Amino acid sequence: MASAAIFSSLRRQRSPSLEAFLAPVDLTDVGLLGTLTALSSELISAYSVKKGVPFYQRKNCKSLLRKIHVFCVLLECLLENSNSKRSTRGSSDLPFTAFLCFKELYLLLYRSKILLDYCSHSSKLWLLLQNHSISGHFHDLNREISTLLDVFPLKGLSLPEDVREQVELLKKQARKSKLFVDKHDEILRLKLFSFLNEFENGGLPDSAQLYSFFVEKLGICNPRSCRVEIEFLEEQIVSYEGDIEPTASVLNGFVALMRYCRFLLFGFEEDDIGLRFGKHKKPKKGLISREIAETFISVPKDFCCPISLDLMRDPVIVATGQTYDRASISRWMEEGHCTCPKTGQLLDHTRLVPNRALRNLIVQWCAAHKIPYDPLEGGDPCVEIFAAASPSKAALAANKATAALLIKQLENGTQVAKTVAAREIRLLAKTGKENRAYIAEAGAIPHLKNLLSSPDAVAQENSVTAMLNLSIFDKNKGRIMDEVGCLSLIVGVLRFGHTTEARENAAATLFSLSAVHDYKKKIAKEDGAVEALAGLLREGSPRGKKDAVTALFNLSTHTDNCARMIESGAVSALVGALGSEGVAEEAAGALALVVRQPIGATAVGNEEVAVAGLIGMMRCGTPRGKENAVAALLELCRGGGAAATERVLKAPALASLLQTLLFTGTKRARRKAASLARVFQRCEHASMHYGGLGVGYAYAGNSAAARDSTFAGDVSVSMSISVPVL
Repeated sequence: MASAAIFSSLRRQRSPSLEAFLAPVDLTDVGLLGTLTALSSELISAYSVKKGVPFYQRKNCKSLLRKIHVFCVLLECLLENSNSKRSTRGSSDLPFTAFLCFKELYLLLYRSKILLDYCSHSSKLWLLLQNHSISGHFHDLNREISTLLDVFPLKGLSLPEDVREQVELLKKQARKSKLFVDKHDEILRLKLFSFLNEFENGGLPDSAQLYSFFVEKLGICNPRSCRVEIEFLEEQIVSYEGDIEPTASVLNGFVALMRYCRFLLFGFEEDDIGLRFGKHKKPKKGLISREIAETFISVPKDFCCPISLDLMRDPVIVATGQTYDRASISRWMEEGHCTCPKTGQLLDHTRLVPNRALRNLIVQWCAAHKIPYDPLEGGDPCVEIFAAASPSKAALAANKATAALLIKQLENGTQVAKTVAAREIRLLAKTGKENRAYIAEAGAIPHLKNLLSSPDAVAQENSVTAMLNLSIFDKNKGRIMDEVGCLSLIVGVLRFGHTTEARENAAATLFSLSAVHDYKKKIAKEDGAVEALAGLLREGSPRGKKDAVTALFNLSTHTDNCARMIESGAVSALVGALGSEGVAEEAAGALALVVRQPIGATAVGNEEVAVAGLIGMMRCGTPRGKENAVAALLELCRGGGAAATERVLKAPALASLLQTLLFTGTKRARRKAASLARVFQRCEHASMHYGGLGVGYAYAGNSAAARDSTFAGDVSVSMSISVPVL
């Protein structure tokens, strides 16, 4: 049956209707004949000479329609006979075998309709690439027609002689039918591959030949039709499952070729009008900024470096057997430490062994979740990179040629051309470290920087998003930070951007740049940067809050930024975010870092709702959120002063929450919970003075608080939590 192959090929377009799989039930023979007659007539009418046969597979389409026309004549004749017999006898006498054959014909006609529609509405490039496969679908339908006619009881039906002869002739022709591949379509397909081969061999296809092929022969006549072709092919790459030819890497090459032709043949002034007014179509999977935020939220704990808490990009094993990100552990050793950060054991040696197995798992996980992941340059060459849709050499060459055209327009083009070029660089830099690398190497960053201050909202949004996408590549972080005035302009977009999306993407850009330790202090010192992030965290959209809180988290990992975050209001914003769904976990993580500094602990302790927010996170948060919350409370008790400690001790249900964490929390959460419980054990029967009043503290697990009124204000609580030694 052809149906399986057809629907496999069509699944990227839309789901076929149920009629393609289920024959009608509870229909009389007259009703079935009427339904089949209407369906066949509809097909013939839809693809008549006037309305047009599909441009590709023309001969196969015409041949199939001629066969359907013969069936239509047969059905009309039988329907007329059945109606006349019903009027005279009250019923028709269609043989049961014929009735079963017509039910099968119903399915066959629907599959024919889907295939004809597919040839009419699919991407032109895709139809060329699938020329052999689609020809095979037509051949399968021909064989089904032959099988149907072989068992059809033609002799048992009362038919005019001319109709009978047409059906007999169709039966003979169907038996003799062979696979037909249109030579004209095949020549076009081979020519299309020849353009890709030229890029593969280091050359550029002749522009006149490209015009003749795409415009004159394929009818791709404007930027909009180019965009349709590109988007269709990109959908095939996204849904690629390994069972369709050509491969995803080859499809990447044709996307790059089509993008190059779009600008080479049609220039930059004729793009969609909606681009001028911010009505451009947004990427279906969301912007890279959201993907960056998601990497922080959903990364498995084993994939995170114990030092930076970020996704490891080059995991290495130290002498104790613990795994860290190479950059983080190298910095640790350069600072003079000779112990393992996680275990505290003395390191026997400083050799770093690549953890290849873990790195492969991280790469595969990122690919499966469509999260950008660029391994560090100069990494282990033996690592097996999981990328089914990795760009081919031809795709890289075509994209480089396109990037050269785009950057030239950024430099010398009109305002509209610059806007179009920025948008395309944004899209081109969305995937693939190779794209990000050569776009920056070709000099795009200085020109994108100039558009950051553009009065055109669309130009500004596209330029800051392009900057964001480029910044994912490590070397580009340095290029952006070294570009004079670039950081200041990015912060300017964050503070005063024309659109919400531009401001959010500016925050995400700061998050990306702050992944480099040396840049965190520089970003925090930039005038208005931390204040703007704090403001976005308070009042932004859910996505904007994620971008802001992840950027603030990164900045908080640098100890020198603590005072800056306090004076800018970022600490207050983080405390307020503890009650916001979607950002509470990151806010707790940032606060856990801030309170490690004495001034940070004091600042958090002075926030009235800080303790309540952290307690709420311990009660209802994610495992990582609970871990961050108990760590913050522990540091708050150690450095936040007596008032903060008192609020922690008096927090409702803290005892039961600690007890729960001690048995069900993550390893780090259990360790922090045990330390916090010990703090309270040491405080048992101790006094702390407030305004001349002595306050004695102890801690109870599941028992109610018991007050001993030796003197006013004293609180004494028995300790009932058993603290394990970790």
